[in-house]
Amino acid sequence: MKKFITVLSLTLFLGFGSIAFAQAQDQSGPKPSLNSGTLESQFDYLYRKSSSYQEYKVVKKTFYQKIKGNVLDSLQALKKDLSDTKKLVDVQSNEINSLKADLQTTNDNLTSVTKEKDNIKFLGFPMTKSSYNSLLWTIIFSLIALLLFFIFRFRSSNAITIQARDLLSDTEKEFEAYKQKALEREQKVRRELQDELNKQKYAEKKGKK
Repeated sequence: MKKFITVLSLTLFLGFGSIAFAQAQDQSGPKPSLNSGTLESQFDYLYRKSSSYQEYKVVKKTFYQKIKGNVLDSLQALKKDLSDTKKLVDVQSNEINSLKADLQTTNDNLTSVTKEKDNIKFLGFPMTKSSYNSLLWTIIFSLIALLLFFIFRFRSSNAITIQARDLLSDTEKEFEAYKQKALEREQKVRRELQDELNKQKYAEKKGKK
């Protein structure tokens, strides 16, 4: 008998403890109602507060109007959110299209600048950098070749000129020597001729006596 009383006391204690714990849990959380919470919690609340008749639920008109208004308000808010989202998407789409256009313009400008940078006008004719560099180096090498050619010709001409000057100097010396010899021969011939004339004059004078 004591054992039965002990078990019964323990059972009652556990039962009251469970009820107290459930009440504490209900008091700690928000109470369900039609004025707050999600639509799902409101429908649950409506279901619990509605009376049952066979397999039907009898809903109060006030509850029906309230939850209908809540549903319509939620739908209206959802529509507004969708409309705002659509506007935001349209704005972002326009911004993206504008950015794409700006990017295309930038790419076109970059391509144009790159072409202008790679192209050089030479004597009014557009040329690529590689062609311009090839032509420039060809002109430089041609000028160097001409310079070397003229230096070679100058040295050759200078050597010929020096040789001609030396030859002319030797010729002038020879001519001066020849001229001196010719003058000496002429003077000698004149002296001899004068001596002969003197001899003839002396002979004539002596013959007249």
